[in-house]
Amino acid sequence: MGLRGPGAKTLKERPLLSEGPGLRPPQAWDDPKLSRADKVIVFCEELTVTSGPDAFKKLVLRPWQKRFIKQVYRTESDGSRPVRTAILSMGRKNGKTQLAAALALAHLCGPEVESRGEIYSCANDRFQSSKIFFEMCALIRNHPVLADQCNVISHRKEIQDLLSGSVYTALSKEAKTKMGLSPSFVVYDELGQTDGRELYDAMDSALGGRKEPLLLVISTQAADDFAPLSELIDYGQKVEQGEIKDPTFHLTFYTAPMELDPWSKKTWRLANPALDDFRSLADVKRLAAQAKRMPARENAFRNLILNQRVSAEARFLEPSAWRACAEEAKIPVGARVFAGLDLGSTRDLTALVLVYPNPLDGIFHVRPYFWIPGNLRERGDEERVPYEAWAKQGYIMPIGVSTDPKVIAHKIAELNGQNKIISLAFDRWRMAEVKRELDDIGCSVTLQPHGQGYKDMSAAVNVVERLVVQQKLRHGNHPVLSMCANNAIVTRDPTGARKFDKAKSVGRIDGMVAMAMALAIATVYKPVDIGALIG
Repeated sequence: MGLRGPGAKTLKERPLLSEGPGLRPPQAWDDPKLSRADKVIVFCEELTVTSGPDAFKKLVLRPWQKRFIKQVYRTESDGSRPVRTAILSMGRKNGKTQLAAALALAHLCGPEVESRGEIYSCANDRFQSSKIFFEMCALIRNHPVLADQCNVISHRKEIQDLLSGSVYTALSKEAKTKMGLSPSFVVYDELGQTDGRELYDAMDSALGGRKEPLLLVISTQAADDFAPLSELIDYGQKVEQGEIKDPTFHLTFYTAPMELDPWSKKTWRLANPALDDFRSLADVKRLAAQAKRMPARENAFRNLILNQRVSAEARFLEPSAWRACAEEAKIPVGARVFAGLDLGSTRDLTALVLVYPNPLDGIFHVRPYFWIPGNLRERGDEERVPYEAWAKQGYIMPIGVSTDPKVIAHKIAELNGQNKIISLAFDRWRMAEVKRELDDIGCSVTLQPHGQGYKDMSAAVNVVERLVVQQKLRHGNHPVLSMCANNAIVTRDPTGARKFDKAKSVGRIDGMVAMAMALAIATVYKPVDIGALIG
């Protein structure tokens, strides 16, 4: 019977299999003197590179790749491998597909093979999922033993090991079902770029059916703290730091800290272990030069090349421009002010921002107030934000288990007593409850609804941008407001109008929304004279 595989050879044409079921000549990686990790390394280096400048040469693992393999495939005294989840995160184009394909083959038909194993590569779409499959096919085709040992079924993206009965399959999140699987090895390619976690969770939960399963994730960082990969990296860092004891988890993480110069070659090397090797230095220089000239590309460079946890979307404000406005805000007692309120839902951040436009010099002074419900330590751990420390320093106020409109109303009344609030702009969400509380305590403040769509927010966004660029804003470097400013992303409609986009922003931006609304109404106010503002 014919088999569909490399060269479409029949069983009789496979001399290694014709010697008998389960038989093949001993290979270099079978040497019993080798450690388990060394067997994997030897297996990988028996493969032949099939593309690029090293095409048709033996694969030579770099020291950083060998170090990763030794850490993942280390063994206990009884020879068992403790690691069950391994994360390798680095910048793009550092040879992850080739390494992933080689390790998948090690489990399919190499030193890590087991009887009737199930090997899967996972990705976010069909095209991405096929890349490791095609790389595995190329490696098999150029190795005589593996070419006889394996059978490729291209239309199913499947490879069979005819000796062990193990099967490899390429999966994507579009796969109709992931249930009923019992994986012995899973490699997830670019988990950081997924917009859901169904496939990852399905594969992770299926590992229990094997004695020594391994889930390997190779990816650049995700854009936000809530992505599955971000959770894994944060967990791995706690394991490395000794906060959590978990010998089953390994993290190898190449990233450039945010505070370093993004245009420095030394910084690039931190996130790209293959730089100036099979990761082109000239290409990184080209991308850096473009990102430096075009600010809209900087975040993509930071995320994809420097492996930093930032959205590839362009940030609304450059950190340097925001820091240039960090002088202390000065609002004289009795001065007339404007306010913006972004009232959070039951568990969200609430922001109230006062704005004082000094008519003498045209400087806008900003003073924010923040509230957050729930357990501050737990919320801080979830969002990787120091809410508990900020609360102790007075930058944010706990508000119980859920947002209480009465607390917000009393604060508005208190501030109105100190500085007459000429007008307070608000998002309509739950504002009726705040208004009722203000009426109950007899606080009379002019309330001005402010839409959150492109039509109403575009002018507010423009005002914030103009005042920051012109350095006519003073925010005192309030840490919560600065966090919101750093997170903010804006989107455009077909007419070019802009608004803040909470869905695309990399974290909470409520303070920026409240400040923008307050600045919008402050800049259109026309006082009769200076005395109307300075009391």
